[in-house]
Amino acid sequence: MTHEAGCLCGTVRIEIDAEPMAARMCWCRLCQYLGGGTATVNVCFPAEKVQTKGEVRWHESIADSGNRMRRGFCPQCGTPLFSQAESRPHLIFIRAGALDDPGLFAPQAVIWTEAAPHWAHLDPELPHYPAQIPPVA
Repeated sequence: MTHEAGCLCGTVRIEIDAEPMAARMCWCRLCQYLGGGTATVNVCFPAEKVQTKGEVRWHESIADSGNRMRRGFCPQCGTPLFSQAESRPHLIFIRAGALDDPGLFAPQAVIWTEAAPHWAHLDPELPHYPAQIPPVA
């Protein structure tokens, strides 16, 4: 089944020809910046199954985990779209909010809870991890 995603202004459209592999809610400090103060929900797909139309700008940084990350966003409206670890180029994470169906795949875990602000609501139904957990294969 094909899934679609995109940015707020419609400049970037994404087609995904695969089912989600995993999803996590992340409270690392960098994700809090991307989420405007909240966690991000990131859905994993095989990178080779994701096609993008429109310009995506990339910002590189070192994540709290120590991984070198690339984060893609729309240069027109600023919508955060992607994360990709240099060490795992075969995987790409799409922000759940960018998916046309943001309820496609619910988070299976909450990570980096040690960085969450005291007011954060951590879903008691999900496993919580103080930092990073092993990556998706």
